[in-house]
Amino acid sequence: MFLTCMETVTKELVSWMRGHESSVFSISVHASGRYAITTSSDTAQLWDLDTFQRKRKLNILQSVGIQKVFFLPLSNTILSCFKDNSIFAWECDTLSCKYQLPAPPESSSVLYKVFAVTRDGRILAAGGKSNHLHLWCLEAKQLFRIIQMPTKVRAIRHLEFLPDSFDAGSNQVLGVLSQDGIMRFVNIQTCKLLFEIGSLDEGISSSVISPHGRYIASIMENGSLNIYSVQALTQEINKPPPPLVKVIEDLPKSKLNSGGLKMKVTSGRVQRPAKSRENKIQARILKQDLTGNFENKENEASDGLNKKRLQILLKGYGEYPTKYRMFIWRSLLQLPENHTAFSSLVDKGVHVAFLNLQKKYPIKSRKLLRVLQRTLSALAHWSAIFSDTPYLPLLAFPFVKLFQNNQLICFEVVATLIINWCQHWFEYFPNPPINILSLIENVLAFHDKELLQHFIDHDITSQLYAWPLLETVFSEVLTREEWLKLFDNVFSNHPSFLLMTVVAYNTCSRAPLLNCSLRDDFEYFFHHRNNLDISVVIREVYHLMDTTPTDIHPNDKLDAFVALTKGQYPVFNQYPKFIVDYQTQERERIRNDELDFLRERQMVEDMQAEVDQQRVEDEAWYQKQELLRKAEETRREMLLQEEEKMAQQRQRLASVKRELRAKEMHLQDATRRRFLKLQQDQCEMELRRLNDEIERKVHMRDQEIATTAKDLEMRHLELESQKRLYEKNLIRNQEAVAKEMREDSDTYRRKVDLEEHMFHKLIEAGQTQNQKTQKLIEENLAEAEQACLNADWRIQALHKQRCDDLQRNACYQEVAKLLRENRRKETEVLNAMVGEGAKKWEEAKEKDFHLKSEKKASALSDASRKWFLEKELDDALEHAEHPYNTVSLNQRRVQWDTMEQDLMERVRNLRQRLTAQARNRCRTPHLLAT
Repeated sequence: MFLTCMETVTKELVSWMRGHESSVFSISVHASGRYAITTSSDTAQLWDLDTFQRKRKLNILQSVGIQKVFFLPLSNTILSCFKDNSIFAWECDTLSCKYQLPAPPESSSVLYKVFAVTRDGRILAAGGKSNHLHLWCLEAKQLFRIIQMPTKVRAIRHLEFLPDSFDAGSNQVLGVLSQDGIMRFVNIQTCKLLFEIGSLDEGISSSVISPHGRYIASIMENGSLNIYSVQALTQEINKPPPPLVKVIEDLPKSKLNSGGLKMKVTSGRVQRPAKSRENKIQARILKQDLTGNFENKENEASDGLNKKRLQILLKGYGEYPTKYRMFIWRSLLQLPENHTAFSSLVDKGVHVAFLNLQKKYPIKSRKLLRVLQRTLSALAHWSAIFSDTPYLPLLAFPFVKLFQNNQLICFEVVATLIINWCQHWFEYFPNPPINILSLIENVLAFHDKELLQHFIDHDITSQLYAWPLLETVFSEVLTREEWLKLFDNVFSNHPSFLLMTVVAYNTCSRAPLLNCSLRDDFEYFFHHRNNLDISVVIREVYHLMDTTPTDIHPNDKLDAFVALTKGQYPVFNQYPKFIVDYQTQERERIRNDELDFLRERQMVEDMQAEVDQQRVEDEAWYQKQELLRKAEETRREMLLQEEEKMAQQRQRLASVKRELRAKEMHLQDATRRRFLKLQQDQCEMELRRLNDEIERKVHMRDQEIATTAKDLEMRHLELESQKRLYEKNLIRNQEAVAKEMREDSDTYRRKVDLEEHMFHKLIEAGQTQNQKTQKLIEENLAEAEQACLNADWRIQALHKQRCDDLQRNACYQEVAKLLRENRRKETEVLNAMVGEGAKKWEEAKEKDFHLKSEKKASALSDASRKWFLEKELDDALEHAEHPYNTVSLNQRRVQWDTMEQDLMERVRNLRQRLTAQARNRCRTPHLLAT
């Protein structure tokens, strides 16, 4: 958790303070505005608002929580209240414990929750979850009264004293906000209920009273904001104090009843604020026995204090009581407290003449500097001459420091001082008031000629021995107490009293002044504090006021006291207007010239900065270009070296590639020859195996026919045996056919793989070198040739089965012819090789077609042979059963032989025709596009 400090005028963040771990629920600021206390549930911290640093931290046990920690008004005492009802008082400077309040009586024990202190810091009111209020006297450090609220009150939520302008801070009226939402105002001396605000239907959630006690702002439970006028609620509040002189009277016949410690709140007929039809709150006087008319309290205050009696009291004691001094000053000066007029001056903001006030007058306290700046700005907005008055900060500073918590009073006190005690000061503006200084010099010449002659001998004028005292109103040569004592007398007398004080100060200091001979010594004397009794000076002033002749007395030259007008401040034009206007015009001209000069100088500085920046950038650019040039040369040399190395590597790589290519070609040639030899060996082995198989089948068929012819007489047994043997042969033939089909499918798959391989090779043909293209084409040609060889091998195998040795020799011759053509085509150009490869593929396709035709012819032959065997078997069986039909069987056999021969002739003619067609197609030239 952290706290933020904001500037109320500029609304800017001034500082932020860290230190609390839990939420802060209470902030208390010292009357001087220098210190602040922040309170959370577990700790309280003391901050220095000048440096915004934490000064001390109050740590407590977890079992004992903090209820509230706050400053007592108009004192350096810190009051800390804990949740166990213990209350301690601490010294602000040393943070030492001054005292602890005793525990309250057990008969009226209250767990304290809320607290309130009077403005003079003498009485502490505490309450909690009870209808009892405890009033502590902090001077006597004891509980002097317990107030019992009405029975309707069960808990107290908020306590606040009602300020009074005429009780010097000893507030007598306490506002008590209870749990029922009603705030009751009680007189703590008479314990009478004066008035109430709020009701059960429209309760109060929280409430606050204005600093002057004129208004009460309350936030209602329904969310609305109500503002009450205290003057309309009661007539007893803000009455002037009783007269200082009282007459002692005899005791009345009826004795007064002495009350004890505990008193009850008595109330007569209390009227609540009633609601009108327009739902507006109307406040009435609740106390019926109160009398008096509604008059202006400020006028009563000015008339209530008799100035003659105050002067008598002042001459008797030498000063006013500290407690009542501010009130007496306000009464003597008859301050109108024009809030609206002052607000209009403040709202104009800081005057341009005091924007840099801190540079000329460095004040450590920022709050004091802000108040001084606002006061001077308000004076400058009030009258134009004060913006050009160089000694105005010196004149106003002591009053600003004294009234820094009430800027309105501060402004009106300074304005009243200027109007009355600074009469004729501005007639010779901007020079010091020669006429006023002449009055002082005349009085000094009459009462102390020797001292005046000493000043004249050492060339010391009234501008040195009188004017420094006037422009600082003695704040440089007196202490705070002495200055307050002096101005008690100044404000209580004629405005000429201040001029007589200057003369008295010089005459009372004549001994050290007569010993001074240097001008610096005189300047030091009138600008620093000296060992001088202010009481003696004041008595001397009164003596001078009485003994000075009328012709030189300042009374006749200065007007009597005139108070500020109420509502609006009077116009102040007691100065040579043409000089001020001329100075204003000259100052404005000088300011404009200065602004033009600053603008031109800023422009020149900007141009110079741009030129310097451009020069720096140019130098950096040139350096960068030089570095780039050097780097470029270095990179170029490195690039040349790399190119030389690359050329050498290319040469070595080319030689290595040539060697590898030669080795690859040798290896490919050897691999191809070995593969072709292996293929030839496999073909020859397969041919031999097929020949052996054919011979074996022919031999088996002959044996079967012979066995069948011999065993026809065995009838059914031999027929059954022949049937099984025939089925066995059929199964073998089926297996052979299945094997051929598998071989055909393998051939087709290899052909597809070869085609895909050729397709991928053709895609990569444009990316490889001519040697690789030639290699791929040679491989494709070899594969095509191999496919042709495989097809020829199959054709030869079929011819081996059905043809004689003549056809086998023709097939060998065809293969030899193809080999010779391949060797011849290897010497041709690339296009011829591609065309030849296409031709070979076409030839392979034609041969495959021829193979299919041969298969069909073989199938027809097998079918005819099977048909023949079945007919022979049927004839044999029929002959066995009917021998007499032998002649017809022979005739039928002759017919069958004739049909078989006719069928064989047709198959032979078909085979020849297909062979001729295939040869004619092979002779037709075909070219493939690459």
